[in-house]
Amino acid sequence: MRAVVQKVKQAKVFLQEKKVSQIEAGLLLFLAIARSDSQKEVDWLVKKIVNLRVFLDKEGKMNLSLKDVQGQLLVVSQFTLYGDCSRGNRPSFVKAAEPEKAKKLYHSFIEKAKDFNLTVKSGVFGGMMEVELVNDGPVTVIINKEKKKIDN
Repeated sequence: MRAVVQKVKQAKVFLQEKKVSQIEAGLLLFLAIARSDSQKEVDWLVKKIVNLRVFLDKEGKMNLSLKDVQGQLLVVSQFTLYGDCSRGNRPSFVKAAEPEKAKKLYHSFIEKAKDFNLTVKSGVFGGMMEVELVNDGPVTVIINKEKKKIDN
């Protein structure tokens, strides 16, 4: 799994010019699922995201998590995070999961995040969305979690 996490004051998702989702202060998460991902990676990443300490404490240090501040989470699927541009000028997406698998794990991520008693919203899986956001900081973090390959 690959995630780009942005701390936001607000974020909105539109599909065909119609607003489908919106959050106030919290995290906007662009999420990509790899071919090798499983529920194990989902569980790990959800825990990592909700506990990621990127919110300011009373001393102005990034010591508080989404859970601590009861922030909101907006999850947007974005398979293009697995775009490999190392050869040629057109990205290759061979590492990205097939849509059926990706959709299942994407929705599992959203449901697992809700287990932390947070407001969790989402984009439209596979949709050509427009995302509008107001960065806070700006604070942007990239997280990779891929299944380790076992050599036989």
